[in-house]
Amino acid sequence: MALDLSVDASAPKAAAPGKYLFGPVADFLMLGGGAFLILPILLLVPLEYEGLVAATMVVVAYLVNYPHFAHSYQIFYRNFGRKVSGTGYDRRLQLRYIFAGIVVPLIMGAFFAYGAAMANARLLGYAANAMFFFVGWHYVKQGYGMLMVDAVLKRKFFDDWDKKVLLVNSYAVWILAWLQTNTAVTQGKYYGLEYYTFAAPSWIANIALLAAVASTAVTVLMLINRWRRNGRALPYNGIVAYVASLYLWILIARINPLWLLVVPALHSLQYLAVVWRYQTNVERDVADAARNPQPRLLSFLGPLYRLRVLGFIVGGGALGYLGFWLVPMAMTALIPYDRQVLGSSLFFFIVLIFINVHHYFLDNVMWRRGNPEVSKYLFR
Repeated sequence: MALDLSVDASAPKAAAPGKYLFGPVADFLMLGGGAFLILPILLLVPLEYEGLVAATMVVVAYLVNYPHFAHSYQIFYRNFGRKVSGTGYDRRLQLRYIFAGIVVPLIMGAFFAYGAAMANARLLGYAANAMFFFVGWHYVKQGYGMLMVDAVLKRKFFDDWDKKVLLVNSYAVWILAWLQTNTAVTQGKYYGLEYYTFAAPSWIANIALLAAVASTAVTVLMLINRWRRNGRALPYNGIVAYVASLYLWILIARINPLWLLVVPALHSLQYLAVVWRYQTNVERDVADAARNPQPRLLSFLGPLYRLRVLGFIVGGGALGYLGFWLVPMAMTALIPYDRQVLGSSLFFFIVLIFINVHHYFLDNVMWRRGNPEVSKYLFR
């Protein structure tokens, strides 16, 4: 799951006349504002409704979570041959595409194949902890990226020092949250496989807490100063996204079991806001984008580009279902392994961790400063 939109906000051509991805209310709710509305409600819901909330989130996963992962594959591997050959991309970005798109999945595939073949449950279990590590990193970088996007759209920019403050605070909060789950050697189960946390002394967690508190205070002071320098205005929806990502979805995610179930959907919705706007701009750039779709039965959808965007979204849903359910089901049925040691859900475990970790590497390439596609389509 990492959206690192570290765009050069000072570039005069970076922003389009529009100030929102979809609109003030939609941006607020999708980028993180919905979290501030849902969390108080969930805190009032009795825990005996956990099963109902969990069942609801399974349905939401098909509509929001799975497409959010699938869209990163649709965008990353589109015209992949051109990307790895460096056509239109600088050398550094070309190597990043090769590493994230080819090397990383090969390494992870070899790791999981070895762990399954050797029936090494402990080795595979460490992969779950690695996933939690990358997921936290991904969440905070995405929150930072959303703030940068909104800053460009609103023309309320942050200078290089401001960005460093925001990033340092992001990392401090993320490290604190991760260390909180690693202050002692413990184990749990994830899809039937035991996973282990690492032994982190409590004094390290205390240092991380002080760092997070200090960086948060510096960030608040920086935002006040930026508010004054920007004519008493800030990219407020971006700040909501930043705060929700760091504090509600990472630092206090375990405050309530029901909240822990809902957070992934809210994070995915934040991602979809950017991806759907990006893809809309891509399709509107096609020569026949304004033409009416054929047959006329589809004319109620409006111009042809809207039909193509809808196809992209539906394709993401289908690809998500394929990756998270059909592929692991087929692997479970066709590939023998030691079920007594590794349980009956091994391939669901592997696929879920593989996609989550790989998603971080994909996004870290796609949405970074210097990617020509981002500057061309995201801010139009």
